[in-house]
Amino acid sequence: MNIVEKLYTVIILSAAVIGIGAGRIEMIQENAEHFIVPLLMVMLYLTFLQIPLQQAKQAFGNAKFASASLLINFLWTPLFAWFLASLFLGDQLALYIGFIMLMVTPCTDWYLVFTGIAKGNVALSTAILPVNLILQIILLPLYLLLFSGTAGALELSFLMENVVAVLALPLLLAIATKRLFRNNTWLNASLTAKLSALPMIFLALAITAMFASQGRLLLGNLDLLAQLLVPILLFFVVNFIIAQNAANLLKFSYEDKASLRLNVLARNSPIALAIAMTVFPDQPLIALALVIGPLLELPVLAVTSQLLLVFRKRSISYK
Repeated sequence: MNIVEKLYTVIILSAAVIGIGAGRIEMIQENAEHFIVPLLMVMLYLTFLQIPLQQAKQAFGNAKFASASLLINFLWTPLFAWFLASLFLGDQLALYIGFIMLMVTPCTDWYLVFTGIAKGNVALSTAILPVNLILQIILLPLYLLLFSGTAGALELSFLMENVVAVLALPLLLAIATKRLFRNNTWLNASLTAKLSALPMIFLALAITAMFASQGRLLLGNLDLLAQLLVPILLFFVVNFIIAQNAANLLKFSYEDKASLRLNVLARNSPIALAIAMTVFPDQPLIALALVIGPLLELPVLAVTSQLLLVFRKRSISYK
């Protein structure tokens, strides 16, 4: 875990504070919004560049793990997210949409760090990443239309156009870059290592621009954020239990159990944020929910990885 990853929460909070301060300057406030989506697209390109898309087929080498991961992430989780949003956020449409967008996008990189800490099966977790990426790009617009209640206001064609603009272009550029350097193994490894911290930096810059543009409105609605706390924590607790029971039922090894638990807990806020800023540019509270969510997610993943190590130690002592 590099220094940027260790300081994730501090960096995101600092970006919000800096953005709010910069937004007090009228010229910055008026122009900051124009930088948000381009910064997010650069961040996504750098993220996609580090995802081993060529390993997608390998994910199905372990059919039980792939099936459990995909069923939980793309069937159970969307339904559960919709239930929690309806129960706790039904009277706040922006938070409702932001919460659903966050919860239906499984992580495509961040959870590998915690899988390694928990001594999980990192290779298996890495193999499932491109599958998670492809499916969430395809399904997120559909989930949004199905669960957010915005079907009357947003057409599928409009959503898909924005998905293509903000996600497909960085993905295609990343694939082209990988193909360009596919015969240079050393350069590929070197680029991946050097670029590992850059997505977080560009995400922080995008958040700074967002808060500079909409900071006053966001500050005026901070009381609404308390409504997100309970559904987010419930999501993590229940999904941990679901993954644990599924792993036990399928008789996974400890390593595969750890990978599955972290795979179904970690969320991919950058992708959801990029779509939110293009589809809902006039709804900053949706983006705010997607910024606040990861601030809670990081400590949850850190605690989970340590808890899994305790489970591992106990299982070893019983043998």
